[in-house]
Amino acid sequence: MNQPMTTEPDAPPAVSRTALTIGLCAVIIGIAFEAAAVATAMPVAARELHGLGQYAWAFSLFTIGMLFSTVVSGRLCDRIGPAKPMIAGVIIFALGLVIGGTAVSWPMLILGRLVQGLGGGALNTASYVCIAQVFDAKQRPRMFTYISMAWVLPGIAGPVVAAWITHTFSWHWAFFAVLPVLAFGAAMLTPTLRLLLRSPVPHPEQATNPAPIWGAAVAALSAAAIQYAGQRLDLIAIIPAVIGVVGLAIALPRLMPPGFARLSRGLPSVILTRMLLPGAFFGTEAFVPLMLVEERHLSLKLAGAALTIGSIGWFAGAWVQSQSWMRMRRDRMITVGTAGVAIGVAIVAASALVPGSWIGLVAVGWIFAAFGMGVGTASSSVATMAFSTDAEQGRNASSLNLGDALGTSIFVGISGSVFAALRAGGDLSHTFGVAFATMTVVALLSVIASLRVGRLPH
Repeated sequence: MNQPMTTEPDAPPAVSRTALTIGLCAVIIGIAFEAAAVATAMPVAARELHGLGQYAWAFSLFTIGMLFSTVVSGRLCDRIGPAKPMIAGVIIFALGLVIGGTAVSWPMLILGRLVQGLGGGALNTASYVCIAQVFDAKQRPRMFTYISMAWVLPGIAGPVVAAWITHTFSWHWAFFAVLPVLAFGAAMLTPTLRLLLRSPVPHPEQATNPAPIWGAAVAALSAAAIQYAGQRLDLIAIIPAVIGVVGLAIALPRLMPPGFARLSRGLPSVILTRMLLPGAFFGTEAFVPLMLVEERHLSLKLAGAALTIGSIGWFAGAWVQSQSWMRMRRDRMITVGTAGVAIGVAIVAASALVPGSWIGLVAVGWIFAAFGMGVGTASSSVATMAFSTDAEQGRNASSLNLGDALGTSIFVGISGSVFAALRAGGDLSHTFGVAFATMTVVALLSVIASLRVGRLPH
């Protein structure tokens, strides 16, 4: 069984933790605003570009791009440090925004989302390694609270602002509006990155068994094949589905920690939990605004408000897990987080299945689910750092983010496949309800996986 590591990282002596915190949070605010804005504006973009039939691709291709780049970034971080991968991530993400904002067709739009995912994956892993190298074990939970706050602030204002931008100008500006925010964040982060570039990499000679790039490519293409099969839903779809499953079976053992397939205690169970948890959450979130607009006939602004309310729950969960008075063990916090997502998604599913139910149930359910994500994602990140040596932070960060991206890609794809298969029947309550019920099952599986993590201190 993996045991938590007790050694602390060799923090670069000249790096200001305050500057790093501000820089990371500023960049994350830009990424988070993009996520909130795109989720809110996507129904309009899909109708205008005739992409409703392939709606899930706008979200799953983003995570497929993240799936590949997170492995590349993890290898680079262990070898050369996190500064250069982070710089590359900012540039690639900005390029994806430009492609999405100038899109004149659905294929071009989802290409932009793929490029954004490539940049986002590099940024996620590099940010994680920065935190692991610079902050000690007692500071990390609070750092993840700040990061959650950076996600929450755009989550509160982002959907409303995106809806206003979409109606006043066009959905294209939901992408363009992120560029100044991203530029500001990059400017704030630049002094710290310059210092990190001149600092030695902690024990690069100890970085063994790096995740193979070919494995990341196979996993990304396999996820795309599974998604494509889910969109076709015919006999021909069996071929890409089988190819995708076989590809994942070949690649995942090389990309994940030993014991992952056996659900071993320690790091493997943390990674598997992290694969299932965001899959259930984002597989639901991708269709919540669409459900409220199409089934409940709400305005785009009110539909986005449901995501805004959920953002508050996410921050509350992340804040609670970092408090000194919270004496619960870290492994139990992960279980509490997964249970919150399961309860919340189940409430949303019930609301969709009963269209005459009180619409406020969607907001209530989403608060539960988001609170669980706040607790679960922050605690699983802290747990992964505890199970990692200095030289393995990039390797294990890539496994964590890979599980996150792969789970999101697969389960958003499954949710989209259920939606595409049932949508033709015309019964929207049944269509959305079954899709959300499927994600409830995924959330329950994450609860089971979390019980295998094993004892971790607070």
